[in-house]
Amino acid sequence: MPSDSSDRDPAFRFDYDPATISFGAGCVDDLAADLERRGLERALLVCGSTVGSTPAVIDPVRTGLGDRLAGVFDETTPKKRLATALEGRERLREVDADVIVSLGGGSSLDVAKVVSTLAASDRSVDDVAAAFAETRTIAVPADGLVPIVAIPTTLAGADLSTGAGITAAPATLPVDEEVGGGVGDPRLMPAAVFYDPELIATTPDSVLAGSAMNGFDKGIETLYANNATPVTDATARHGLEKLVDGLEAFGNGNRDLDTFETILEGTVLVQYGISRPGETTLSIVHAFGHGLTRTDDVQQGAAHAVVVPHVLEYLFEQPDVDARVGLLADALGVGDAADQAAAVVEAVTEVRDALELPTRLRDVDGPEPDAFTAVAEAILADSFMANAPPGLDPTVAEIERVLEAAW
Repeated sequence: MPSDSSDRDPAFRFDYDPATISFGAGCVDDLAADLERRGLERALLVCGSTVGSTPAVIDPVRTGLGDRLAGVFDETTPKKRLATALEGRERLREVDADVIVSLGGGSSLDVAKVVSTLAASDRSVDDVAAAFAETRTIAVPADGLVPIVAIPTTLAGADLSTGAGITAAPATLPVDEEVGGGVGDPRLMPAAVFYDPELIATTPDSVLAGSAMNGFDKGIETLYANNATPVTDATARHGLEKLVDGLEAFGNGNRDLDTFETILEGTVLVQYGISRPGETTLSIVHAFGHGLTRTDDVQQGAAHAVVVPHVLEYLFEQPDVDARVGLLADALGVGDAADQAAAVVEAVTEVRDALELPTRLRDVDGPEPDAFTAVAEAILADSFMANAPPGLDPTVAEIERVLEAAW
């Protein structure tokens, strides 16, 4: 059983400049006033087609923006295409917008960040595509970024972050093969985030469940990440407590405003402080998520749901790994258990099962066992593995065994 603190340096540095957070039912009513305070006059609303055609979601935002709404770009998709962001840049220029308002899930926010990055330069489509194919990123200019206001409608917790993922494909851009990458810069942190539980309540249960698992795992990972701090310990622990209560109620069929407020509070807390200049507390579970979705059409929340109990079991089995079992047990309400490691795995599994998410890799559109070696290599190469708990030094074979257990 790993210790909770023996391998951790008590010294830390916490550098964090978050968005202004507005929370509560109907908070989007204050959008125009918020933009006015910031001296912003013309907003481009960025969202997906479903959100853009759902009055219960988009109408309150339109009303909140009032005459500061300059236009709508409702072309984002879960694929997070660079071509979409380039089209968004053109739309931004057409309506002469000075602020981007992202409405929806993490895909819309990621595209919005790339639109902001692209809008800060006059690089051609061919130049952007060629550079992205070579470097898998887009250089963030020193100035000219368009500020972003985020309005999430899911629970994945991508809102208080400084990076974004993006993909390029031959069907839409002059690249030879599909390329995945992203952008990252502290200045891509949204200027403001509006957390309105009434908007969250409009999202279909199946979408909320997958995104909630992704957000829940952010809290788990933040507690054992090797760059955790007392600040993130406090926010992640309280956030997990809120999420356990809220997601249990959600799993029991409760859809009242109190339930969505509790879940959303937990989501805000578990992501607070995890995306900091040059670092993040996302760790091995998210690396598994990236590895599983790299070449297969697996939804990120489903991937997390399947693997997280097995990843935790693997971590807790390592005698020299500081996975902070006690802190996790306290956060999940099982601190009094005789076997805290087993109790943590059980508590996480219960949250997953309450959300009615997949439990086996064979039941999702993921890789077959003959691809596990390649997936394991991709997991180990993922940048989030740098934040794994102290003492962890996994091999390809060990990662394969976790995948086999999840199969």
